[in-house]
Amino acid sequence: MTMKKIVLKVELQSERTKQKVMKTTSGISGVESVNMDMKDMKLTVTGEIDPIKVVGKLRKLCHTEIVSVGAAKESEKKAEEKIENIAKAIVTAPLSYSHVYYPPPPYYVGTVEEYPNSGCVIC
Repeated sequence: MTMKKIVLKVELQSERTKQKVMKTTSGISGVESVNMDMKDMKLTVTGEIDPIKVVGKLRKLCHTEIVSVGAAKESEKKAEEKIENIAKAIVTAPLSYSHVYYPPPPYYVGTVEEYPNSGCVIC
C-alpha cells in the first residue's frame, strides 16, 4: 500500500467522544499520524491504511463521512532522512572467525570381570 492522507468529517457530541475517536483511529495498524480540527470537525489520518476500514471503525462511535482521500505528501526532509537511514543500515558485517573444535579429552576405559580366576573361556 502507499501512504494516504484521509480527511474525514466527524460529528462529535462531547470531549469523551473525541478521545474515543482519537484512540480508535490511532489503534488501527498502519496509521502514522492523526490530527483533529475541532473548528471544522475534520479528522485527518495519514498512513498506509484502508479508508473504508477507518470509516467502519469510526461509525460505531459517531457519524462519519469521507471528505477526501489522496496520496500523502512526504516532505523533502523526511525523504532525506530515509536515505540517510538506509545508508546507515548498509554496513558491512564484521569478519567472523570459524569455530574451533577442540579434540575430546582422553579418558581411560577399564574392564572388570566378576570372577577373574574362573577359568571359563566362554564367560
